[in-house]
Order: sequence, then C-alpha cells, then structure tokens
Amino acid sequence: MAEPTRGLTEQSALGIVAMASGILAVLLVLPYLQYVLLAVVLAYVLGPLQTALERVLSPTASALSLIAGSFLVLVLPVIYVLVVALRQASELTTIVQQQGLSPTAIQQQLQGFGYQIDPGDALAAYEANQAQVDNGLHGVVTGTLEFVSGIPAIAFGLTVTMFVLFGLLRDGDRLVSWLQTVVPISDDAKTELFAELDRLMWASVVGNVIVSAIQAVLLGIGLWILEVPGVVLLTVVTFVLALLPLVGAFGVWVPVSIYLVAVGRPLAALGLVGYGTLVSASDMYLRPAVIGKSGALSAAVIVVGIFGGVAMFGAVGLFVGPVILGAAKIAFDLFSREWHGSAAT
Repeated sequence: MAEPTRGLTEQSALGIVAMASGILAVLLVLPYLQYVLLAVVLAYVLGPLQTALERVLSPTASALSLIAGSFLVLVLPVIYVLVVALRQASELTTIVQQQGLSPTAIQQQLQGFGYQIDPGDALAAYEANQAQVDNGLHGVVTGTLEFVSGIPAIAFGLTVTMFVLFGLLRDGDRLVSWLQTVVPISDDAKTELFAELDRLMWASVVGNVIVSAIQAVLLGIGLWILEVPGVVLLTVVTFVLALLPLVGAFGVWVPVSIYLVAVGRPLAALGLVGYGTLVSASDMYLRPAVIGKSGALSAAVIVVGIFGGVAMFGAVGLFVGPVILGAAKIAFDLFSREWHGSAAT
C-alpha cells in the first residue's frame, strides 16, 4: 500500500499553522489598526529622507532623527492648535456653566477671541434658534469631554505609531523584500503590482497632501491680508477640508465671507469670495500638476475610498481608503489577466 505523500502533508500542516498565526496576528493588530496604518503612511512619506540620511548615518540613527524631526515639525504645531482650541472651548463652557446660555456673556467671550458680533443680532439669532443653539452647545461640551477622556488612549495609540514607524523606517526594505518573496505570484506580476501600489500611494498620500497644503497656505495668506481673526486655525481647517472631495476650501471661505458681511465689511467679503473662488478653482490645475495626468485615481475611487476609509479607519482613512480600493482593482486586473493567460495556454 502506497504511503501518502509526505510533502503534501507537511505543506498542509504549514498552511494551517500559517493561517492560524495570521488570524491571531490580525486580531492583535486590529484594535490599533488605524495607528499602524498611520505609521505605514508616514513611513512611505519619510522613506526617501531615510534613504538619504543612511548615506551619512546608521539606519537606526536615521530613523530616530526622522521621528524626532517629524515630531517637532508636525506634531507640536498640531498640539498647539488643539490646546488653543480646547482652551477656548473650556472657557466658553465655563461661561455657560456660570452664567447660563446668556448671549451677552457668550458674545463677550467671543470678542475676547477677536470676533466682533453685535449683541442685538446675537440675541435675536439666539431667540429665533434657541433649541438648536442649546443642542449644539450641549453637543460641543459633550464632544469636548469625550475627547479629553480619550486622550490617554490616543497617546497610547500614537506610541504604537512611533514604534511601528521606527521599525518600518529602519527595516522597511527587508519587509518589502520579504513580501515579494512570500507573495505567490510571478515576478512580472509582482513588479507591476508593487509599481502600481507605489503610484497609488503617491497620488493618494503625497499628491493630495501637497495640493491641500498649497490651497491652505494660499487661503491663509488671503485671510491674513483681510485681517480675519484666527488665521492659523482657519488655515489648518482649510488644509483638512481640502483633503475631502466635494468640500475643499469652500468650507472655510464661504462661512468667513458671511461673517465679514455680518460685521459690516462687505467689500472684504466680496474680495474673499473672489479670491476664495480662485483658490478652490486652482484644484483643477494643481492636482494634475502635482499628481500627474496619468489618472492614477478616478473621481469615484477617491470619493468612495475617502469617505469609506474615514468611516472604517478614522482620519488615516483619508489616505489609505483610496489606496485600498485602487489596490483591489489592480489585483483583480492582474488576476483576470493571469487567468485568461493560463486558460489560453
């Protein structure tokens, strides 16, 4: 009686072990998946700088230097903006708790932040929309408290991001080589797959961020010239909104224009409408110039990928959502081509 093929048995056993280990690994990573994905995005952006630094420093020193520099350049300004926003929100909350929902008290507090609002208009607007204002303020207070209570979890998640980023920067080349080895497809298909993924990452991460940053800076300059209060915060908000399709810089300059009309500056509002329209329209020229005219991401992929990514992964989904959808399309294209090719032979 013939013995069963030993190689097949070993292959099946190794397949079971690999599958079980993979499932356990996914379960371990899942609670912090958005922070791991954030590290992947940052590693992709900082990868070229890591390669340049390794010419003069060791891989470990290069990775540590980049993480420290990124913290100073990116994280500290964000922390500053959040601290200012939380401080102002806390002061408004204190006023509400001490004096109730008094339009005069809230108006005085907003004037302290640089926003001039007519008390009569504020009172009339409050009386006309009292229920909506009460619900809105309650939501702001609740959201602020929830955010503050979640800061320890966010800090722990960002710590995970830093460690994963360090590992990817230092050993990223070895990880890519390992992935190319274990993925069971032909060399030509692997080369094409990784090239298309790199193209998608550039379009979704680097290209969109650069375009959003340019639009935010342009609008921020216009707001500064018009002496609008809170230019720094509004510029940051413009950058975030410019990452979202169908919103963009409109989400900032339209409300600010209305505010300028309300405070008696119609000419400034008219100038901002014209300038803001140019900034928003520049997206049609900036995006092809920065990302390229190759059409790496279609409009449908961008819209569905961004909103689906945000719903599933949080803020980092802005970048990874379109990449995931684009990668799925590429994988299906390669599978279809290989399937029809093997069927033909």
